[in-house]
Amino acid sequence: MHKIADFIMSRKFLPVVLALTAMSIFWGFSTRGGSNTNDDNPKARHAKILRNVGILLEEGHYKPQKIDDAFSKEVLTKFLKDLDNDKNYFIQADIDAFNKFSKTIDDEIHGAPLESFYSINDIYTKRVNEVSQLYKDYLANPFNFTKDEDLERDGDKLAYPKNIAERNDRWRKQLKMLVLEKFVSGQEEREKNKGKKDFVVKADSTLEREAREQVSKQFDRFFTTKKNRETQDYDFSIFVNAITGAMDPHTDYMPPIDLRTFKESMKGSFFGIGAQLKEDDGKIKIGTLVSGGPAWKSGELKENDEIIKVGQGAEEPVDVTGYSVTDAVKLIRGSTKGSEVRLTLKRVDGTIKVVSLLRDDIKLEDTFARSAIINGTHKIGYIYLPEFYADFDKPNGARSAKDVALEVEKLKNEKVEGIVLDLRGNGGGSLYDVVEIAGLFIDEGPVVQVKGRSDKSQVLKDKNRGVLYDGPLAVLVDETSASASEIFAAAMQDYKRGIIVGSTSTYGKGTVQRNIPLNPENEIQLFGSNTKDDLGTVKLTLQKFYRINGDATQLRGVVPDVILPDRYDFLKIREKDNPYSLKWDETGKADYSTWSNSSADTYFIAGINDDVNKSSTFSKIKSNVQWLDKNLDRNFSLNINKYKQEKQKLVDINKQLDDLYKLPVPMKVSNIPADSAAINSAADKADSNNKWLKALSSDIFIDETVKIISKMIEGGNMARKD
Repeated sequence: MHKIADFIMSRKFLPVVLALTAMSIFWGFSTRGGSNTNDDNPKARHAKILRNVGILLEEGHYKPQKIDDAFSKEVLTKFLKDLDNDKNYFIQADIDAFNKFSKTIDDEIHGAPLESFYSINDIYTKRVNEVSQLYKDYLANPFNFTKDEDLERDGDKLAYPKNIAERNDRWRKQLKMLVLEKFVSGQEEREKNKGKKDFVVKADSTLEREAREQVSKQFDRFFTTKKNRETQDYDFSIFVNAITGAMDPHTDYMPPIDLRTFKESMKGSFFGIGAQLKEDDGKIKIGTLVSGGPAWKSGELKENDEIIKVGQGAEEPVDVTGYSVTDAVKLIRGSTKGSEVRLTLKRVDGTIKVVSLLRDDIKLEDTFARSAIINGTHKIGYIYLPEFYADFDKPNGARSAKDVALEVEKLKNEKVEGIVLDLRGNGGGSLYDVVEIAGLFIDEGPVVQVKGRSDKSQVLKDKNRGVLYDGPLAVLVDETSASASEIFAAAMQDYKRGIIVGSTSTYGKGTVQRNIPLNPENEIQLFGSNTKDDLGTVKLTLQKFYRINGDATQLRGVVPDVILPDRYDFLKIREKDNPYSLKWDETGKADYSTWSNSSADTYFIAGINDDVNKSSTFSKIKSNVQWLDKNLDRNFSLNINKYKQEKQKLVDINKQLDDLYKLPVPMKVSNIPADSAAINSAADKADSNNKWLKALSSDIFIDETVKIISKMIEGGNMARKD
């Protein structure tokens, strides 16, 4: 958690700083002369970035691979996949020609002339230009939807096209699928609205023609955006990230503009829906949701949902397929609080849904810890912690450890009989805060072990005697609970302090990164030098986390004591699903003692899991999720009758899941009386709070966790340490 300047001037990292600085001086002399600068000579700048990245990886990475011919081959494979993941542009002859670089990229990283990127990027640009001329001809005439043919969308299952004709035919099928989707949607809309006043009933021929026109407009925007966005510098960033990503998924290269954008997004407030968007192969998708924002409160938006259209109130929605993220954000954000925006979303399972949201003032405060009381058979406290936040730049800045302690105190004053700590969607944050928060629930002792590249494991301990809360505790996690969330869950599990509840495992990120500038003299002045040529920043993996029992959280994550079927559990989004992830390993066990009389004993947990397995609701969720898992990656029929049958089955399965996720009788959830004044100080706060409470009251996972806590209470196991 130290500042970058402190970190890069540390004794162990100083050799890397000196090497980077030496390279900066070398390149500075080598590129002087005339009026040429690195801005005028992008190839020299690219070579400098590549060399400095290589130094950081070899000298600073936690577990660096040897940058040799084998590494070159991995980088080449990854770069080609990152450029053309679905194998839509390159043909096999291109791939065969690129194989000559499988043993040279390592030499380029070490200073040889950079040729691989420019050669590959030139061909890629050529292929994109070729494909950009195809769609208008294919969309000029009606498609035959009675013909039996399939579309394979999974690039991993496809070989590269043998020739141009085969590649073009793949595009024909993809365009046909897009038109088919819009055509069938038009038919469904017609069936739904026929008979209504002023509704114009259109013939199938008209709906099909309009579907082709809509797809044509989408691709006009798609290729315009793609060509404008994918400059040589943009593609070079993809190339460098193929190199860093081949080391591990969390070591990233950020060019200056990306770093500036990231920092700017963390400041101030704006009127919006509270969702961060991302671009994925020309599609605009939901990246993360801001806790407390309109998107989060609605419960309708999920990570990786694709945004197809954006509408302003009752106005005709704008089809944003092919838009850049920046342009889409401009449409979604507004200048007026409370104004309506309508998003047409395509779920990861293929279903389409329109969600109406009212824009709100998006502030960072919405991500802070908050609590509530759940009244039922027993009085249970609930704490939601979206991230382990910490503002180290302000003496009295927000700290998650301080805030969670306050929420625990308030719940204790209300004499709750147990506490649920919800870490679902919590991607991590401050290491120091997670240690302090763990210390609220355990007596002094180790919480996590941290190991550097050549260090022995360092044990981070809670040094405060006593506990703030010693009653029944349950920790709720899911597949997106990562890093610091996994440290906390693992510590509570190892101490047998509480019961971990959630999907089959947490994310599995057990590594630590720091942002290191590629020109260290830009961060601190060394030898009196400074340069205006910002080469960007590398977020570098430097350390690894280990549980106090010695196991790494890396790759495997934390397996909950009680596993609840989750509709998104089958998606391949965890650390273990990335082939470049660092491996799981172990270190020595720390010195700690488990809590006696703990409810987290094997017999009790086995009984809870048996109850879950017998639950008809969770059994149905599990079977439906298994169906989605098996059918998500199948070939898609381009025959209209088969397509409609497949679509209806998908709609039915998802409706069943939606119904299963709704509690027949909502829980009774209320605010802590001490919070009432602040909540009711403004109408918007009260409205936001009411929506939050409503969402909690119908959450089946919270409901099941409360039932587990109740059984802990009824069993008389208060989880106190002797």
